[in-house]
Amino acid sequence: MVRIAVDLNRCQGYAQCAFLAPEVFAMHGEEGLLYDPDVDEAQREKLARAAAACPVQAILVDAVDAVDVADAGDTPAEAVSGAR
Repeated sequence: MVRIAVDLNRCQGYAQCAFLAPEVFAMHGEEGLLYDPDVDEAQREKLARAAAACPVQAILVDAVDAVDVADAGDTPAEAVSGAR
Protein backbone atom coordinates (compact mmCIF):
# COMPACT_ATOMS: atom_id res chain seq x y z
CA MET A 1 0.00 0.00 0.00
CA VAL A 2 1.31 3.43 -0.95
CA ARG A 3 0.31 6.45 1.14
CA ILE A 4 -0.08 9.84 -0.48
CA ALA A 5 -0.97 13.26 0.81
CA VAL A 6 -1.82 16.42 -1.06
CA ASP A 7 -1.33 19.85 0.47
CA LEU A 8 -4.68 21.26 -0.60
CA ASN A 9 -3.63 24.75 0.53
CA ARG A 10 -0.77 24.59 -1.96
CA CYS A 11 -2.66 22.84 -4.80
CA GLN A 12 -3.67 25.28 -7.55
CA GLY A 13 -5.80 22.87 -9.61
CA TYR A 14 -3.44 22.47 -12.57
CA ALA A 15 -4.71 18.84 -12.83
CA GLN A 16 -1.40 17.35 -14.02
CA CYS A 17 -1.85 14.62 -11.41
CA ALA A 18 -5.33 13.76 -12.70
CA PHE A 19 -3.94 13.51 -16.22
CA LEU A 20 -1.00 11.27 -15.22
CA ALA A 21 -2.76 9.10 -12.60
CA PRO A 22 -6.53 9.24 -13.24
CA GLU A 23 -7.06 6.09 -11.17
CA VAL A 24 -6.01 8.07 -8.08
CA PHE A 25 -6.72 11.77 -8.74
CA ALA A 26 -9.81 13.53 -10.11
CA MET A 27 -10.81 17.14 -10.40
CA HIS A 28 -14.10 18.19 -8.80
CA GLY A 29 -15.07 21.39 -10.53
CA GLU A 30 -12.32 23.71 -11.66
CA GLU A 31 -10.15 23.73 -8.53
CA GLY A 32 -11.25 20.91 -6.20
CA LEU A 33 -9.03 17.84 -6.15
CA LEU A 34 -10.29 14.45 -5.04
CA TYR A 35 -7.84 11.61 -4.39
CA ASP A 36 -7.47 8.24 -2.70
CA PRO A 37 -4.82 8.50 0.06
CA ASP A 38 -4.20 4.71 0.08
CA VAL A 39 -3.16 3.37 -3.31
CA ASP A 40 -2.05 -0.05 -4.52
CA GLU A 41 1.73 -0.54 -4.80
CA ALA A 42 1.36 -1.13 -8.56
CA GLN A 43 0.53 2.59 -8.94
CA ARG A 44 3.78 3.81 -7.33
CA GLU A 45 5.50 4.76 -10.61
CA LYS A 46 2.46 6.71 -11.85
CA LEU A 47 2.21 8.46 -8.49
CA ALA A 48 5.88 9.42 -8.58
CA ARG A 49 5.40 10.91 -12.05
CA ALA A 50 2.26 12.76 -10.96
CA ALA A 51 4.05 14.17 -7.91
CA ALA A 52 7.01 15.27 -10.02
CA ALA A 53 4.72 16.93 -12.58
CA CYS A 54 2.87 19.03 -10.00
CA PRO A 55 3.91 22.64 -10.71
CA VAL A 56 3.59 23.59 -7.02
CA GLN A 57 4.90 20.28 -5.59
CA ALA A 58 1.74 19.72 -3.52
CA ILE A 59 1.80 15.89 -3.71
CA LEU A 60 3.76 13.76 -1.27
CA VAL A 61 4.25 10.03 -1.96
CA ASP A 62 5.83 7.88 0.75
CA ALA A 63 9.39 6.67 0.08
CA VAL A 64 9.81 8.52 -3.25
CA ASP A 65 12.76 10.46 -1.79
CA ALA A 66 14.34 7.27 -0.42
CA VAL A 67 14.17 5.68 -3.88
CA ASP A 68 15.82 8.75 -5.41
CA VAL A 69 18.69 8.58 -2.87
CA ALA A 70 19.22 4.86 -3.58
CA ASP A 71 19.30 5.53 -7.32
CA ALA A 72 22.05 8.09 -6.79
CA GLY A 73 24.23 5.43 -5.15
CA ASP A 74 24.23 7.02 -1.71
CA THR A 75 23.31 5.16 1.44
CA PRO A 76 21.56 7.25 4.09
CA ALA A 77 24.77 7.51 6.16
CA GLU A 78 26.78 8.57 3.12
CA ALA A 79 24.15 11.11 2.17
CA VAL A 80 24.39 12.73 5.61
CA SER A 81 28.17 12.60 6.08
CA GLY A 82 29.26 12.92 2.47
CA ALA A 83 31.69 10.00 3.00
CA ARG A 84 32.21 7.33 0.33
